[in-house]
Amino acid sequence: MPRVFRAMPRNRFLSYGDARGGRMSNARIVLIPGLLCDATVWQPLVKALPGGAAIADLSTQDSLTRMARDCLAAHPGPLRVAGHSMGARVAMEMARLSPARVTRLALLDTGIHPLRDGEVEKRDEIVRFARENGMAALADRWLAGMVHAPNRADATLMKTLKDMVLRMDAELHARQIKALVDRPDASAYVGDITCPVLLLVGRQDQWSPVSQHENMQKVLVNSTLRIVEGAGHFAPLERPGEVARITADFLTRP
Repeated sequence: MPRVFRAMPRNRFLSYGDARGGRMSNARIVLIPGLLCDATVWQPLVKALPGGAAIADLSTQDSLTRMARDCLAAHPGPLRVAGHSMGARVAMEMARLSPARVTRLALLDTGIHPLRDGEVEKRDEIVRFARENGMAALADRWLAGMVHAPNRADATLMKTLKDMVLRMDAELHARQIKALVDRPDASAYVGDITCPVLLLVGRQDQWSPVSQHENMQKVLVNSTLRIVEGAGHFAPLERPGEVARITADFLTRP
């Protein structure tokens, strides 16, 4: 049976249920999407959570640190945070800014490295491409490398991803790229994060490969690595059941 994804609305923070329900007693779950993503990427996980979650929208800021501060300000008290791709970098910033409040971190398909040689030029080029050619052209170019090749034959999945990108615009894309280019060097501080951390990555993720997560595991002192077979960078939607089960179990543990 084909997977069915419903488009999710884009608001400042989307709240699904009450995170005080189920096994959660005193910590809110916050889910943070990545570059050009919205609540859609978290829909399978939300369905697997017993008590709901809040989903951040990173559409207005051009700084990862500002994104993190906004998330912390919007949700007082202890938090359990999951982030995908760029959203995982925001989640790590939240833990850096407020280590006493972030009690669990799930980091999916991401990295901690600072800027690499040539990265600024490559990102500047893709920002120009989006402005000159439009978001549909950007989606066709960008998504091909983000999804494991066999999964690209799933028309429902690919339409879901493209529709999500088309809900964005070139200026939002430019702001998020600026946030990534100006990102803090997470490798300089993640060793200080002591809360439980789940590292999850698609085996076939070419953008944020398994080796990158293995290196992260070496410096995150309280981390567990899970590798999902048959998935690329969009593991939460390429293998929605498995990723949701693993992540929900981690986020809702007492």
